[in-house]
Amino acid sequence: MKAVILAAGRGSRMKDLTDEQPKCFTVVRGKRLIDWQLEALRQAGVTEIAIVTGYRSQAFEEFGCRTFHNDRWESTQMVQSLRCANEWLTSENCIVSYSDIFYSARGVSALRNCTDEIAITYDANWLDVWSKRFANPLDDAETFRFDESMKLTEIGGRPTNTHEVMGQYMGLLHFTPEGWRLAMDVFSHLSIEEQDKVHMTGLLGRIIAQYPGSVGVVAYTDEWGEVDSKEDLEAY
Repeated sequence: MKAVILAAGRGSRMKDLTDEQPKCFTVVRGKRLIDWQLEALRQAGVTEIAIVTGYRSQAFEEFGCRTFHNDRWESTQMVQSLRCANEWLTSENCIVSYSDIFYSARGVSALRNCTDEIAITYDANWLDVWSKRFANPLDDAETFRFDESMKLTEIGGRPTNTHEVMGQYMGLLHFTPEGWRLAMDVFSHLSIEEQDKVHMTGLLGRIIAQYPGSVGVVAYTDEWGEVDSKEDLEAY
């Protein structure tokens, strides 16, 4: 099993904390985010890990991982960064991880065991985490719904109440080569401008609109977090 960590962006909302280092070098509870991810992936049996770099790419040399470089990291979003690892995604199943999150090996193992072509983890207890991060959790939360067969039906909208949020997408995914083909089929129909601007949740929303039932959801109950600001560090 292979995994790709998306670490191209700077994380400008972290302000001076990313002046000299990538965002995922931020320390949470005594350990860098990137170290949390590498440890969880390896404990879950992932044998090959690649990092998509961009900002401060030379900093990742210490890990000895395969790297893919997004030389347009300043003007593109995460989907374009992931496309830099197309070589891996077209050849075998891959775990995909954002680089600004921390999680346990059990989340990775759950994705490995899921049989859907595309699968994502979600936190059903999201409100506890978001209440620590935001005065009003709905200011940042996104809609997230799935059906009785655990297939994603809605993601990425602005909720008006908590009933529209059955969980929160965590930034941890699994693609089979066929799932990646579906994703790139949807992606290829976007304009060049849209391709550069589309976020992962936006792409997932387009995928389920064109291919209903193609994205499975996997519940995650261990501790996790997303770091977008200095305030998040205090919350965790």
